[in-house]
Amino acid sequence: MRYSQYFIPTVKETPADAEVVSHQLMLRAGMVRKLAAGIYSYLPLGLRSIRKVENIVREEMDKAGAIEILMPMVTPAELWEESGRWAQYGKELLRIKDRKDNQFCLGPTHEEVVTDIVRREIRSYRQMPLNLYQIQTKFRDEIRPRFGLMRGREFIMKDAYSFDVDEKGADASYEKMYQAYRRIFERCGLKFRAVEADTGSIGGNWSHEFMVLADSGEDAIVSCNNCNYAANVEKAESRVIKSAEHCEPRPLEKVHTPGKKSIQEVSDFLQIPAAATVKMLVVMADNKPVATLLRGDHDLNEIKLKKVIGCDELEMATDEVIAKATAAPVGFLGPIGQRLRIIADTTVKGMRNFIVGANETDYHLKNVNHERDFSITEYADIRNVTHGDSCPRCSGGMLEMWRGIEVGHVFKLGMKYSKALNATFLDPDGKEKIVFMGCYGIGIGRTVASCIEQNHDENGIIFPIPIAPFQCIISALNPKDDSVRLASEEIYAKLLALGLEVLYDDRDERPGVKFKDADLIGIPLRIVVGAKNLLEGRVELKHRRSGAMELLSIEEAVSSVNTIVKEALGI
Repeated sequence: MRYSQYFIPTVKETPADAEVVSHQLMLRAGMVRKLAAGIYSYLPLGLRSIRKVENIVREEMDKAGAIEILMPMVTPAELWEESGRWAQYGKELLRIKDRKDNQFCLGPTHEEVVTDIVRREIRSYRQMPLNLYQIQTKFRDEIRPRFGLMRGREFIMKDAYSFDVDEKGADASYEKMYQAYRRIFERCGLKFRAVEADTGSIGGNWSHEFMVLADSGEDAIVSCNNCNYAANVEKAESRVIKSAEHCEPRPLEKVHTPGKKSIQEVSDFLQIPAAATVKMLVVMADNKPVATLLRGDHDLNEIKLKKVIGCDELEMATDEVIAKATAAPVGFLGPIGQRLRIIADTTVKGMRNFIVGANETDYHLKNVNHERDFSITEYADIRNVTHGDSCPRCSGGMLEMWRGIEVGHVFKLGMKYSKALNATFLDPDGKEKIVFMGCYGIGIGRTVASCIEQNHDENGIIFPIPIAPFQCIISALNPKDDSVRLASEEIYAKLLALGLEVLYDDRDERPGVKFKDADLIGIPLRIVVGAKNLLEGRVELKHRRSGAMELLSIEEAVSSVNTIVKEALGI
């Protein structure tokens, strides 16, 4: 492709509303343009990279035995009502009506639609296992779309759905997709971790997120420094701390803590570590108040708590609700004398002689101990893990914290949707049984954006060869010079003949402009053709990632580019 005939609207200045590097560089490199909040047009360079990711996904999905289909983006409300998600999904589901006043939605995911297909077409166990996938536009009406393609409202997604006769078959399908995902992200050149995750609104009983490691990641993830354990912080566990039975209980003491409400204020005032305090938080679980106890330096994990309680809705209680439910002032709450349901984190069980609120303004209690001062019957893991916690899977490992960007998610759904939509089959004995399902998603645009988050420098993007919009760029320093033009045309023709993807910068621009644009758009290899080097029969080959430069003959440069690209693609 000749640069002069292509559409690459690069810009020098960083857009004011672009917060993360990928958003900034995709706008500056002319890859995308914003149409509305969370909705983007894909320009030629951006679309080429997106298509590269799509092709890798298709190849690996096909190898894993999945079959491509395409389902409508607009889906009828009746299907969502059958599954129970019409009301459950919330405002992210964009609901619309047609001219006959029938209700529809723009599909954020397609469990209902694909299950409807299967329940109409699958009759026998002989028709399974079956895995159907699509690459299609989705819409989720995010309350605060941001970060460009990282959290948009409209986005391109690969979603796959497996159907099996039993749980054993569903486990096998899950493992196939898990391994396919690993190959996909490895081929895209990403540094990632597969982590245990919460199933969220999709449902099911087991899932893994594929997280690209990046400082700008929205998600906190943990991994063990000694084994393969890794999990999203919403799901992460740690080894339970043993009780300090050897610690003798000291006499209970009431201390004056004037105006000291927060854990930090109390620990500073009493000159003790926050880990020696226990805080009481009140939540509303399906509109009923429930109290929680956590060590002062730990944070409540609402997703874990929601599962422990078994509620549909969970939110922090207001000051008014807390005062009414506990008869105690906010900031000085404690478990002693409370009749409210209390769920304590497992780490609290191992504490002795700790500090709690005295349920009285400006007072706390020192040397509080279980059983002697209050009794708790419900203990559960309801906190976020922290750096340095003991690994729950091995004996010697400690947990480390990372930031990650979710690019893929695999779920074991079980019978959540097939039962609700009555997707059944006949087994070998002629008995009707419910289909077992799994679902598997990849954010295509987000994968490209995540790649940029991991691969950039102060000059622009550094694309890995497999998903670069072009594999090589030819920079003709003065195309009006016949020797430069003819040499550039020769290199261009030879690279194209080898099947390589080449951007030929034939513009009548200053060398500095060409070099800046080449660095900005991130093409992995650059051949610079200049009159001075041509006098010696050489051109310059520059590697975008390392910055290394070589002076080679035209034949050597063409051969080197061909070898580097084919090796990167595994050809």
